[in-house]
Amino acid sequence: MGKRSNWKEFETILKNHGIKKLYHFTDRDNLESIIRHGGLYSWADCVEKGIKIPKPGGGNLSRQLDERDGLQHYVRVCFTTQHPMMYVAMNDGRISNPVILEIDPEVIYDTQSRYADMNATRTGAHVGGNIDDFNRIHFGSVKARKHFDLDAGEQPYFQAEVLVKNFIPLKYITNIGNFGIPIPSQPTQLQSKDAYTAQITRATPTAFIFLVDHSRSMRRTTSLNGEKMTLAEAVARIVNNQINELVLRCVKTSEVRHYYDIAVIGYGDQVYSGWNGALEGRFFVSPQEIKDNPFKKIVTREEVRTRRGTSIKEVEKVQWLEARCDGGWTRMRDAFAKAKSLLEEWMKEHHDKDCYPPTIINITDGEYNGCSDDEMLQEANELKSMFTNDGNVLLFNIHISPGQDNKIVFPINWDELNHDRYASKLFSLSSLLPLRYNTDIARVRNDNDSAVRHTAMAVNADMSTLIQLMDIGTPTNISLNK
Repeated sequence: MGKRSNWKEFETILKNHGIKKLYHFTDRDNLESIIRHGGLYSWADCVEKGIKIPKPGGGNLSRQLDERDGLQHYVRVCFTTQHPMMYVAMNDGRISNPVILEIDPEVIYDTQSRYADMNATRTGAHVGGNIDDFNRIHFGSVKARKHFDLDAGEQPYFQAEVLVKNFIPLKYITNIGNFGIPIPSQPTQLQSKDAYTAQITRATPTAFIFLVDHSRSMRRTTSLNGEKMTLAEAVARIVNNQINELVLRCVKTSEVRHYYDIAVIGYGDQVYSGWNGALEGRFFVSPQEIKDNPFKKIVTREEVRTRRGTSIKEVEKVQWLEARCDGGWTRMRDAFAKAKSLLEEWMKEHHDKDCYPPTIINITDGEYNGCSDDEMLQEANELKSMFTNDGNVLLFNIHISPGQDNKIVFPINWDELNHDRYASKLFSLSSLLPLRYNTDIARVRNDNDSAVRHTAMAVNADMSTLIQLMDIGTPTNISLNK
């Protein structure tokens, strides 16, 4: 890349506005190709060189607009990690596991780089290649947290861009080594590393967040191990059992190892911590804290396997959260927002580690309210776009019902939803699961197609199915030695 003679002027502007990084969003599935070919090419250069993009971020319309304006040979980079077009690409299904590549601002100084004060193909955008064009960028606006924080008239300037001609070499992608894929000296000799394979250790922990619907409709009656009870009570018992199982996995000899952080969030009219007793009001807690602070014990009926088959016996169970069904609203979006704020802090602490990505399991018996579908989808996409070096956050959405009529579990595509409106909503909100989950999913679905990926959702799941889904959603790849 050739440096401009007046590059210092550009550097001064960046320093004055505190800008140290640029960004480019892509899908995790594209990383291997980017590394193999030594960097980021424009989509037109990929076409000309025969480079296949597994999941293109731009659609046909975007490419047509690029060609109209002569921009097809430019790689676009921006000033924000919350680019609206990333969420558009997620909504359209072009990308499912977005990652944000951090780009060295040095690319700004290249003699062929151009600058746009908004999306370069938008009507009214100013695009040019000199210092005056760069100065036209609304630097105050591009530093907003998201474009919704700006007035309507200023929102387009949030998408200001730097257009880099043809190619951004790997050396300018400063975090390319953070995704677990080795960077070879000869890119064609790439040894790829699959996502979602990191071992869970004390040095590289993960996190689980359980979101539990506490609205009034959870008063409906269901059955769990032969006992009649409310949906709220059944879900509370199942979540308590899963938490206890997670804690038991951390017990090694005489110590409880800190393999993960666990949070429980209840939601109805409001959003709050789901812990009771000494943990009340807390969100993320450690396995040791959970073991040391049981809320109460209850005697329940449970299916026990014996030599002669299975039988139902009474067993004592530890409880940390209680059943609630007193909410007049189902503020699911607020619960997602709370989970996101918790994970933002968790990610800061673990951003440089090869951690198995956090898992969110949302359990509800009905439709969310208090927000639009677009607002709900935006919140879910922001959660799913968070990532560790090993993969993106996994968001499971499980709709439960007293029976199991028209049950849909881990669908592969829209066709399996049977035109069910609510199922379609949950499908859009949920994560596309990696193949590592397929063996367990096959046992629930009674199929054996190991080559396809499933969406992390269920509709009309009964309590026995919920137990199976909870097991699948809490991976067990804990290292026995660390």
